[in-house]
Amino acid sequence: MEKTIVLYPAPGIGHMISMLELAKLILHHHSHKFSAVHILITTGFRDIKSSYLDRISIINPSIIFHHLPFVQPDFTLNRSVIASAFDFIRLNASNVGNSLQEISRTSRICAFVIDLFCTSAMPCAEELGIPTYYFFTSGLASLAAYLYFPTIHQQINQSFKELPHIEILIPGLPPIPATHVPEPVLNRDDPAYRDILYFSEHLPKSNGILVNTFDELEPIPMKAITDGLNVPVGTTPPIYNIGPLMAEAGSRPAECGNDKEDTDLHQNECLSWLDKHPNGSIVFLCFGSRGSFTVEQIKEIANGLERSGHRFLWVVKKPLDYDIMDKQVHQLTDFELDNTLPEGFLERTKGKGLVAKSWAPQLQVLKHSAVGGFVSHCGWNSSLEAIVAGIPMVAWPLYAEQHINRAVLVHDIKLAVDLEHDDNGIVIAEEIERKLKELMDVERGREVKEQSAKMRDLALAALGNSGSSAAALAKLVQFWSHS
Repeated sequence: MEKTIVLYPAPGIGHMISMLELAKLILHHHSHKFSAVHILITTGFRDIKSSYLDRISIINPSIIFHHLPFVQPDFTLNRSVIASAFDFIRLNASNVGNSLQEISRTSRICAFVIDLFCTSAMPCAEELGIPTYYFFTSGLASLAAYLYFPTIHQQINQSFKELPHIEILIPGLPPIPATHVPEPVLNRDDPAYRDILYFSEHLPKSNGILVNTFDELEPIPMKAITDGLNVPVGTTPPIYNIGPLMAEAGSRPAECGNDKEDTDLHQNECLSWLDKHPNGSIVFLCFGSRGSFTVEQIKEIANGLERSGHRFLWVVKKPLDYDIMDKQVHQLTDFELDNTLPEGFLERTKGKGLVAKSWAPQLQVLKHSAVGGFVSHCGWNSSLEAIVAGIPMVAWPLYAEQHINRAVLVHDIKLAVDLEHDDNGIVIAEEIERKLKELMDVERGREVKEQSAKMRDLALAALGNSGSSAAALAKLVQFWSHS
């Protein structure tokens, strides 16, 4: 019977992309050990476009997709979107079990690799005697936090969002303000909090954890985890650092969702504009798929850019709007740049700056020789792309685990400089100007630039034939193929 691996990503293109890169990596280096890699795809919540998956199948015929039956959570319940997502994944447990049984009829499943948010599927694999591994799509710092979360839960009995002056102490991490813990656990009354607790309690019960990082990037949290400090009661499973894994140019979320002709046109515009500027002269500002700001904050960014005098490429997404009636933040349905930016900004910065509406080819931009700095939301994928490109960062975390990433990037790895918010949560123009000058100035930014160049070389070496990440994956695959 042929041997295979089954991967189960959480819904959404970001999670899917990471799992796909893992599948490609396994097949690229170890196709002689496995006939195929199977990927389970949920249906009914943040569905992936079939045209995208079809394209992947044509290019990589050994990646086999299994579309689970349609399931839809009850969105009428009073709970967060994140809690609804976790409920959706939980409702798919029986579908996952059926798929594992179906695959087992023709192949021997050597490992079932799941996203953290797919922990509810672990019992399905246990019933079939299939070893379960996690693929942790963020870094070791975030993993350290999740492993330690059950301990924090016992120590603190209030919602973290209500503790603005308390710092959380997690082994292997700098002190983290309680309000900067990962987004799903901010509110203790949100069902998502209990879900994350359940996920965290099951991490040590897995056969191992694959992490999208490399040994040389995060030695401090790695030591804490392997010393058992983050799982004070129980055993820490083996950790396999196999990154950096990143989506290839041309297979990224924005490109998958947009019309190809429009995407190519937008990409060419950005890259052609960069071609006209000196090496290392451009500041690139991009804040991820959810990286939107209020109009007030957008104008502060514009003023800060103009005051700094630096060349820039800035991706501006639909602004956020605060509805006084229902006290909720909404994203505007559409917007015009001229009405969002300060009056005359585009004209005054013409030639020196380019504002891209909604999207830019981030990976290609970061690799362009004209780019010398990156103002980022500290999403892990974006951080890895900057690291591999050797680009220093200004850290501006917004949501999810990004505040933890920021703490490590700024304080431990020293690949980024920090930003300060005012009392109203706004980063004012003067602060933006100050930090851009600190990053881009030849002397003041020397340390972070040198560290970024050093880490770029280490990242590339980690994936080389004798690199730490290549060795970790080879060790794991060898174990799978002989188990």
